[in-house]
Amino acid sequence: MKRYIIGIALLVVTGILFAQNEEVGAGDSSRLGIDTAQQRLKEVSVDKFEHEGYWHSTMSAEAGYVVSRLFEGSPADKQALEEEADLDIPDRYVLGTRVDFLHRGHSSFTLYPRRPIPIEGITKTVSVWVVGRNYNHELKLLIQDYFGRPFELSLGTLNFQGWKKLTVAIPPQTEDGRNGIVQRNYHYTNQLGIKITGFRVDCDPTETIGSYYLYLDDLRAVTDLFAEDSRDPDDMLDSW
Repeated sequence: MKRYIIGIALLVVTGILFAQNEEVGAGDSSRLGIDTAQQRLKEVSVDKFEHEGYWHSTMSAEAGYVVSRLFEGSPADKQALEEEADLDIPDRYVLGTRVDFLHRGHSSFTLYPRRPIPIEGITKTVSVWVVGRNYNHELKLLIQDYFGRPFELSLGTLNFQGWKKLTVAIPPQTEDGRNGIVQRNYHYTNQLGIKITGFRVDCDPTETIGSYYLYLDDLRAVTDLFAEDSRDPDDMLDSW
């Protein structure tokens, strides 16, 4: 009798699990098809750090001094975008930043452009080439979402030698379109994406001594341009 009951129980559990697997698999396949059909991913250049005076730096006067300027140079492994290969686009400089710490302790410094830099479409990832000088400082990307709300995302620790490409994924907004890093308002099609407002380096307090040097080059993004290409050219502008 016990064996009979156990056998029936196993059959019921197996059936439930099979039904759940069928449901999850079908849902994933359907979602994947929609996502693939409604995306046109493209890597774009956000800033090559070629304009002197466009980027500035700041830090607490109690923690130290910071200055930023352009230097000639480029990562050896960097590859040009295909669409820029035959174009004479300047790409000679990198952005250098020097920090002189006054004492050890918790501190940070910020690099920011003259104005926020918008990225076309729905941004999926942001990348930048960095020389970190093998310090345990942490580099963070500063952005604004569709509503102008500030967010920060970690690009990683700068504990490596030479040039390295650091990349961070932009988390998707929630389904209600109100929470998280919102990049699209479903009521409008002419206002999309995020804006880059700068970088912040959070310094390891045990290594805030002497001088520290940081170099950045080739800020890029992988963005979805499907909505940009699908705009109705006859739509009205709510600008009155």
